[in-house]
Amino acid sequence: MSIPPRLPTVAEILDLATSFGMTLTQEDAASFRGLMAGSMASYARLDELAEPKLPVKYPRSPGYRPLAEENPFNAWYWKTTIAGAKGGILAGARVAVKDNICVAGVPMMNGSRVLEGYVPDVDATVVTRVLDAGGLIAGKAACEDLCFSAGSHTCATGPIRNPHNPKHSTGGSSGGSAALVAAGEVNMALGGDQGGSIRTPSAWCGVFGLKPTFGLVPMTGGMPISYSVDHCGPICSSTENVARLLTAIAGPDPHDPRTVIAKVGNYMNALGKGAKGLRIALMKEGFSHPTSDPATDRKVRAAVDDLKGLATVDEVSIPMHLEGPHIWTGVILEGAAEMMIKGYAMGNNWSGYYTTSLQEAFARGFRSRPDDVSETVKLVLLLGEYMHRNYHNRYHAKAQNLRVLLREAYDKALSNHDILAMPTIPFPATEIPPPDAPREQYVDSALNMQQNTCPFDVSGHPALTVPCGKVNGLPIGLMLVGRHFEEETLIQAAQALEATGDWRTR
Repeated sequence: MSIPPRLPTVAEILDLATSFGMTLTQEDAASFRGLMAGSMASYARLDELAEPKLPVKYPRSPGYRPLAEENPFNAWYWKTTIAGAKGGILAGARVAVKDNICVAGVPMMNGSRVLEGYVPDVDATVVTRVLDAGGLIAGKAACEDLCFSAGSHTCATGPIRNPHNPKHSTGGSSGGSAALVAAGEVNMALGGDQGGSIRTPSAWCGVFGLKPTFGLVPMTGGMPISYSVDHCGPICSSTENVARLLTAIAGPDPHDPRTVIAKVGNYMNALGKGAKGLRIALMKEGFSHPTSDPATDRKVRAAVDDLKGLATVDEVSIPMHLEGPHIWTGVILEGAAEMMIKGYAMGNNWSGYYTTSLQEAFARGFRSRPDDVSETVKLVLLLGEYMHRNYHNRYHAKAQNLRVLLREAYDKALSNHDILAMPTIPFPATEIPPPDAPREQYVDSALNMQQNTCPFDVSGHPALTVPCGKVNGLPIGLMLVGRHFEEETLIQAAQALEATGDWRTR
C-alpha cells in the first residue's frame, strides 16, 4: 500500500514560489496550503482506486541473464522462453524484444543503470500481439542507454558488437535486435525508432528493418523518448519475415491515441509481386553528404539499377531533406528532456496508457544515480533543459510546425513516384570507441550517422532498409521510403531487390 501524499509545508510552498519568481508572504503560503487540502484528498483517493493493467495472457518464467559464452556479441540482455498461441502467422517464430519494451515478469533495463532491477508487470501491446500470432518470445535484446544513441557503445551492460566484425558498431539504438538477427539467433526482432534506431543497426548488420508509418504500430507498454516521433517496428532476416511480423503487430490500439489514424494493409499479399511497374526515385540529397563514403553511394545506386527494365528509375531533388536533421533536433532534444527524463519515462498530458510501474522505477533510479546515465543522455538533458529555460519551448514549437513542410516536400515527390531511394547510412559501421575515449569521440560516434534516417521520423513516412552490399567487409543498406501507410509497396520493392542476387557478394 502506497503512503498517501501529504500536504506541502508552508516552507515548501515558499520554495516553490521562489523557483517560479513569485513573491509570497508566510500568510499567502499558509492560505494556499489550506486551498490545496481538497485536491490532496483527491490524490489520496486515487491511491485507493485500482488502475487497469495491460493483459498478461501467457504463462512464463523470468528467464536468466546469459553468460558471455552464450552471448558472444553482447546482444542479449535477458533470455527467456514465452510461448504464445498454438497457431498464427508467427507460428514457430522466435522473436527477440528490444529491452525498452515491457515483457511482464522479465527484467528490463533499457540499456541504463537507472532502471537496473526493474521487472515490468505488464506485456506491451506488441508483445501480446506477437504471442497471439503464435510467436515465441526468446528474450530481451540489449539496447543503448535509454535508447539515445545510434552507435552501440552506450549500453550499460557493455558494447553490442557487430557479427560481421566485432570491433565495429552494430548501430543503435536497437543494436541487440539487429545483431541477434544477423547472427542467426532469431529471424525476427522488435525494434524502436525515433531517429533511425531500427534502420541504422539493420543497415550496419546486413538485415531488413522497417520503421513503419507513424501511428501504424502501437508503442503501448514501451518506454518512449518523445511521443511525437516514437515508432516500433520489425527487424528481420528477410522481407517475408518483415511482412509477417508487421502483420502481427500493426493496427489501432485504444491505449495509444496515435494509432487512431492507422490504416493496415495486406502485407503478405505484397510478396511475390516483383518490381514491375514501380516508379522509384533516387533522391539526390540522400547522396554525397560531406561524410558520405563513395563506395556506399555507388553500391546503393547499383542495387537500384538492378531493377531497371522492371521499375522506372530516375532521380529527384528534395532540398528540404537537408533541413530534416535540424527540424528533428528541435523536436527531439526538448521533447526527450521533458518527457523521457524530467517526465520519468512517461511524461504527462497525453490520453494514452501510462506504465506506472516503469514511471516509478525510473523516478527512483534517476533521482538516486543521475551520474550513471550515458554521456549522450546527459547531453540531451543539459541542452534540452537549457533551451526550455531560456527559450520557452520556442524552437521545439517551431520545429513541430516545420515538420509539416518537410512532410509536404516528400509527399510532393511521392505524388509522381512510389518510392524514394537513398543510402540508409552514408557510410559503413564505424569502430566501437575505446572505453577511455574522450567525451567528444564518444558522443560523435553515437550521433554522427543519421542524416538520412532522422528526417523520416519527423515526417512520419515509412522507411525500410534493405541490405545491398558490403564495403570493407561490412554491410551497407539501401533505404526505401514510401507514402504514408503504403508499407505494402516497400515490401514489394524490398523483396524484388532481395531476389536480384546475394548482397553479401557485392
